[in-house]
Amino acid sequence: MAEQYDVIVIGSGPGGYVAAIRAAQLGLKTACVEVDDLGGVCLNWGCIPSKTLLANAELVNNIRNHARDFGLKFDNFEADYEVAVKRSRRVVKKLTGGVGFLFKKYGVEHIKGYGTIKDIHTVTVEGTDYSTKNIVIATGATWNRLPDVGAEGEIDDDKIVAYRQAIVQETIPNRVVIVGGSVIGVEFASVYAAYGAEVTIVEYLPRLIPFEDSELSAELTKIYQKRGINVLAGHAVKKALVDGDAVKVTVETVSSDGEQQVIETDRVLVALGVKPNSSNIGLENVGVKTDKRGNIIIDDHMRTNVANIYAIGDVTGKLNLAHGASHMGVAAVELIGGLEHFPLDYRMMPRPYFCNPNIAALGWTEDELKEQGIEYNVGRFPLSANGKALGANEPDGWIKILAGKQYGEILGAHMIGHGVTEMISEFSLAHELESTPTELFSAVHPHPTISEAIGEAARDVEGTPINF
Repeated sequence: MAEQYDVIVIGSGPGGYVAAIRAAQLGLKTACVEVDDLGGVCLNWGCIPSKTLLANAELVNNIRNHARDFGLKFDNFEADYEVAVKRSRRVVKKLTGGVGFLFKKYGVEHIKGYGTIKDIHTVTVEGTDYSTKNIVIATGATWNRLPDVGAEGEIDDDKIVAYRQAIVQETIPNRVVIVGGSVIGVEFASVYAAYGAEVTIVEYLPRLIPFEDSELSAELTKIYQKRGINVLAGHAVKKALVDGDAVKVTVETVSSDGEQQVIETDRVLVALGVKPNSSNIGLENVGVKTDKRGNIIIDDHMRTNVANIYAIGDVTGKLNLAHGASHMGVAAVELIGGLEHFPLDYRMMPRPYFCNPNIAALGWTEDELKEQGIEYNVGRFPLSANGKALGANEPDGWIKILAGKQYGEILGAHMIGHGVTEMISEFSLAHELESTPTELFSAVHPHPTISEAIGEAARDVEGTPINF
């Protein structure tokens, strides 16, 4: 008779492995099915290696462009990108090995192979059936490809690449076209530009990071253009054809005139977002419902329409961010374990962009509040008036807070500048505690820190800024 599990998790990304560990902590007999290395895209090909490369790129950018500001001089400075990539892979190996250690520590069984759902209580892995009371689908998402570019425009391992190829390439091209101006696109633009590449970002929608606050987009575009990064917003890539050692990219304006131009480049990075990995995992065998894009439909407690089958993370399309997946995983297995869990508020989860300068956001944008007719007050504080930011030679950026006009509840926080990805958690906690700007500026922020700007922006909501 097949071994009986309480929970089988399919996928070991930041949603899957966290769900498996938490289930085991609750005393549930747990297995995690993974065909690739533990840690999923985030640890192996996404969040972790990219942030390691971005750390390298920030250092290189400071040396090349700001060393003299600090009284530093370098003769024949060289930045070896191959070393940066190899360092990123060492970091990846350490963290993925850590997941394996945690599985052993908590008694999670790793079933190696590709898993599919046979029926509501059976997962098949490489021809072997495993019996379980509950199934948690955590299969994540995969990168979109360039549409309508022809056979020669297919993604390869050299000239036309997706994120997974780009993250391990050990050379920096002289010229690169990045297709897509959201999180992947703007982060890689920072890396490539820091190492001296001529960078062009092509974004179909009218602006970079198009789903964030329009002021954030405008500020990032201004900073990038100042650094020599070419931004073509409101443009579509029609063709990307390899021609000898180059790639010829045909770009067309989205507006009615449809004006075209051909950009010759050495590499094309396709950064068009992701699509859910919901095909070929057996959903049809049990009748799990998906939406038109293939996202698995879930309720507030991660339950699908099929009893005892749950889904978390990118495969649901709720919030394609690792920390969202982790919290969804905990919510699902705690429900299985008999614990109460409040519904997650995806809108109020932090949305970090680790480009240089950092961007971090949470909640609603001004445009969204206006569309909904919600009355709000705005507080702003520029980092150019913050002593720590000036001392660190990082004066670019600002913090903006949106608060409800009647009750003062935090409706949104939008920040651009050095280290703001570390500071957005203050707003996440403020939302959980139902804090207002008054409570934000009443809380003592240490001096001198960049986080003081949060208190100043909170004061500005109520018209009482001190240092600006």
